[in-house]
Amino acid sequence: MLLPAASPAGAQEAIYLVRHAERADQSADPPLSTDGVGRSHRLRDMLKDAGITKIFTSELRRTIETAAPLASAIHVTAQRFPPDAVAAKIAASTARDRILVVGHSNTLPALLHALRVEPPITIADDEYDNLFIVVFPRDGRPVLLRLKY
Repeated sequence: MLLPAASPAGAQEAIYLVRHAERADQSADPPLSTDGVGRSHRLRDMLKDAGITKIFTSELRRTIETAAPLASAIHVTAQRFPPDAVAAKIAASTARDRILVVGHSNTLPALLHALRVEPPITIADDEYDNLFIVVFPRDGRPVLLRLKY
């Protein structure tokens, strides 16, 4: 689902996207590993003053636990959605919203595409340290910043 060019997301200041932090094991819905918990705290420290107003996660434990330290620090309740519903939630947000999406290596590239980010993004199975920031200038295509944390 591509967001329409005139969607509210086009007016937002920024959308932050991360893959969940390291998981404890390869089971269907594992908690975060010790390294993953540390990474979730680094994410909190990095974004606690970014003005995030909404947090979207998938329904899986590893995304919820990745978002939890930041959500607690900024007093925002993370909202859980199936990955295919997140683009619609972003489109329904207001221009004042700054959104953090905690997703998966196989869902974030599709969401970035829906946000009209080019070229296509891939996330390796062992990559947990990407912080994608999509900025929407008034004129032109979205700008992607890809940082490490």
